[in-house]
Amino acid sequence: MNLAAIATAPVLAATAATAPVGGGATIISPPPVIVERAAASDDHSTDISVLTYNIRGLPWPIARGRAKALKKIGAELATMREEGRQPDVVLIQEGFRSEVSDLVKTSGYRYWAQGPTRFERASGSAPQDGRHYRRVRYVRFGEGWGKFTSAGLHVLTDDPIVEVRNTPYRFCAGFDCLANKGAMLVRLAPPGLPQDLDIINTHLNSRGASRVPLKRSLRAHNLQTEELNAFINDHWKASTPLLIGGDFNVRNAPDRYDYQAAERPYVVVSEFCNHRANPCAGQAPADGEKPWLRSQDLQAFAGDGAVSVRPISVEKVFGAAPGRRRLSDHDGYLVNYRLSWKPSLAAAFPPRPAETPQLAASDSEIAGGQP
Repeated sequence: MNLAAIATAPVLAATAATAPVGGGATIISPPPVIVERAAASDDHSTDISVLTYNIRGLPWPIARGRAKALKKIGAELATMREEGRQPDVVLIQEGFRSEVSDLVKTSGYRYWAQGPTRFERASGSAPQDGRHYRRVRYVRFGEGWGKFTSAGLHVLTDDPIVEVRNTPYRFCAGFDCLANKGAMLVRLAPPGLPQDLDIINTHLNSRGASRVPLKRSLRAHNLQTEELNAFINDHWKASTPLLIGGDFNVRNAPDRYDYQAAERPYVVVSEFCNHRANPCAGQAPADGEKPWLRSQDLQAFAGDGAVSVRPISVEKVFGAAPGRRRLSDHDGYLVNYRLSWKPSLAAAFPPRPAETPQLAASDSEIAGGQP
């Protein structure tokens, strides 16, 4: 358990029995923020927006000039909050630098989870076909050097975090092996929702940036896909609504995207919205095109239980605009979901406590910042 407070207000301690959180959850404790949900079609649905954003928070000297850009991202999130259009959940990838703390503090989100840490090790069973994968083959390109950073994954939200689960990926290729890339599951207790909500953030192995042969990086990516599916199946209850986002590194790579597609426990938003029967504002269905291969960043969902999930709109944010440059080499990908349930469901679940216990805090693990 690695918990960190960055607020000046006191953080109340709670035992693991009352608030089972692990893997780097941070409670930011300014005065409570009231989040106005988008208007739902009836009393038994609510809209929840999720932003996934690779912020390119790479440490110096790998990337230069990132401190200023990260602070601007935090300021833009704060502006969205002032205008009442802040995402309910923000999923960050490549958040390796210390300035991520400033980004979070400026953004105004109350809860912050991060993981896996640099020192965490994978949990659960390994893919059977990974036994023949030689873990250290291209030493010149970072394999076998050890983990220099955490996974760089962060989840920001105003809704109480009740549990966090992390796992690094066992397999990697090239320079990606220097980070402890993996997946994290954050369980939220959104007010007004009769069940908890599971959120997963992940970052899979790059292709060209790993600097190893494509066959090698593809094999690592495929094994990570197997590990991600196993992690979801191990920690997610199918009766709980699930939202997923991250940098999947699948742009123009159908061999990566299609691997074990039939075994996925989720539906990819851009695929769902590409069907004429499932129109989503912001993405018009396009016959013969595959919008899910136009970006590294994906979102996905599952909701076959009492609470159904459906994406209703998609939007690119933090992109280039007249008079300003992009703040990262990725755009932010924002999806608005509608969660719906029958009136009888509310009676089946006990009411949530008025005040969710907050957690004791200690230092977080983020790399030192440089210009």
